[in-house]
Amino acid sequence: MPRRAFVKSALTAGTAAFLAPRPAFGAKAAAGEKVNLACCGIGNRGAEIIKELHKTGLANIVALCDTDLGAPHTQAILKLFPDVPRFQDFRQMFDKMGKDIEAVSVGTPDFSHFPIAMLAMSQGKHVYCEKPMGQSYREIQLMMDAATKYKVAAQMGNQGHSEANYFQFKTWVDAGIIKDVTKITAFMNNPRRWHGMKVSDFLPKQPVPDTLDWDAWLATAQFHEYNKGYINGEWRSWYDFGNGALGDWGAHIFDTAHQFLNLGLPTEVDPVMLESHSPLIFPQASTLAFRFPARGSMPPLELTWYDGVKNLPPLPENIGDAVVDSDIPPPSTGKVQTKARPPGKVIYGGDLAFKGGSHGSSLQILGPKAAEMKSSLPEVPKSPSNHFKNFLLACKGQETCRSSFAVAGPLCQAMALGVLAQRVNAKLTFDPASKQITNHKVANELLAGAPPRKEWEQFFKL
Repeated sequence: MPRRAFVKSALTAGTAAFLAPRPAFGAKAAAGEKVNLACCGIGNRGAEIIKELHKTGLANIVALCDTDLGAPHTQAILKLFPDVPRFQDFRQMFDKMGKDIEAVSVGTPDFSHFPIAMLAMSQGKHVYCEKPMGQSYREIQLMMDAATKYKVAAQMGNQGHSEANYFQFKTWVDAGIIKDVTKITAFMNNPRRWHGMKVSDFLPKQPVPDTLDWDAWLATAQFHEYNKGYINGEWRSWYDFGNGALGDWGAHIFDTAHQFLNLGLPTEVDPVMLESHSPLIFPQASTLAFRFPARGSMPPLELTWYDGVKNLPPLPENIGDAVVDSDIPPPSTGKVQTKARPPGKVIYGGDLAFKGGSHGSSLQILGPKAAEMKSSLPEVPKSPSNHFKNFLLACKGQETCRSSFAVAGPLCQAMALGVLAQRVNAKLTFDPASKQITNHKVANELLAGAPPRKEWEQFFKL
């Protein structure tokens, strides 16, 4: 049956089992069994996720789903798993194979994480979801709530959260080495896809490739005519589809600071500088100041984000060489460029300052105190499992997700507020108690994201 007819039949007949929550909650695989994993998004980053999950030896790939099964970048995974059932629409996959699926990987564009993850969790299936979790503040909240409601393992894919930096940051906070932090400088100054782009409207209509299900690709997003300038990573340039440099890299740069310094949600986000503001695509460069209030004994903290090739951050004179994680996955366009300073951070706490990179790279103490403290630093535990194994062991009830939706959600919501400040080009005041932007009506309305197309409304009610 054609996909549109299938969806119409299911909805009008009231038999939409693929949208109805199921009573089973996060069933755990037995100790010696593999987790039956369905994979949504099988090209580019999605392909890398599938390979890493499969490499653990803990996953049994039972279904593959991609809106363009004929695209060149999907062929490697199709050849790797030639006998695995394949689908173009995840709703059909769940309807036909739901009983055979225990967990789902979501390696699709930012805007389509939400419906796949929500449907999976509502059926008691565990979820590995690439960062950022969702497109809007509201989507992220609903995803956090669903993970709790349906008692599933839900891991966001910022893989550095299972590597050295995670364990070092926690150990150093617990030991009082990282303390009294009042300022963090975070930066990502590599070239981005939208750099040099100038648009005054959405892109003109082009013929949809025969192999692509464009309606399924759009998912809960508002309708746009197909143009190749939206697919294969280009979606990251557009507010309607992506989250820019901040949503892409923030989760790899200040994720551990956000968790272990208990930052939660900012009360103010100030776009100190935006170069070439556009209501459609991300700025050519941004400086965003996130202001977090005091948390218990921890003082107020300002985190300043810098992106743009020439928008280099002010750094200490003794900063030295950059800290670079050797295990950063390459973007779909090639390797991370390092002509500008590689992505990283500087953390200012009390009488100590620390420099760090992204992903799992360890922090280094700046200045002469580094040598003085070297022999007295506490031992940092080794990671018992990488991020992919951690998730699958969590599915089996043997570990807890280190970047669970409960941990990753507030981080992504803070970044979502930063994206809104970029989008409306205005300083935003946020009330964490009421979860409202109190000084900007349009931005406050955008917390909910764009209204979904009618046949996709159900995903907000799961």
